[in-house]
Amino acid sequence: MLSSLHKVVAQENAIITQDSCWSCSKESGATDAGHVFKVLCKAYIDFEISQEEFQKTRDLYERLLERTQHVKVWISYAQFELTTDLDDRISQTRNVYGRANRELKTAEDKEERLMLLESWKQFETTSGDEESLELVQKKMPRKVKKRRKIETDDGSDAGWEEFYDYIFPDDEDNLPNFKLLQMARLWKQNKAQE
Repeated sequence: MLSSLHKVVAQENAIITQDSCWSCSKESGATDAGHVFKVLCKAYIDFEISQEEFQKTRDLYERLLERTQHVKVWISYAQFELTTDLDDRISQTRNVYGRANRELKTAEDKEERLMLLESWKQFETTSGDEESLELVQKKMPRKVKKRRKIETDDGSDAGWEEFYDYIFPDDEDNLPNFKLLQMARLWKQNKAQE
């Protein structure tokens, strides 16, 4: 079914007007679910970009973000803003990255947020200035090694496993005992050096 939808989109790209393509995308959002909608939406985004319909492209991205907050959608949206030939493309790109970072703060997957920040950092390295790059670098997380207890299916102890976690600077401020833990870690390091 998905490949036939791709064919329909390709045919529409070749034979129908922008307005009818736009109305089809609106209808598909109302009737199609999940993955099919995302694939169709991406196809229409590509179509609108090829037609240089930047506002319609933004509207499609916004509709897609109503359905999913996936990091790849946010990064694609930011990269789209950068490719426009508009005067405010740098600030628009920065705004998308900022919104994405705020939205992904609540997400469970810290690696997605890291992926976004790395993309943002790359953007600021190539298109920003030192000040904007420094602001993004301050948002980058620390990678820390942690341990957690492992239990078997029957509940018996199976030992410990080590894993890596990311601690974001703005998350540290929200942890009530973080400063105390930091001071304890420093004390332990000083004792080990003595």
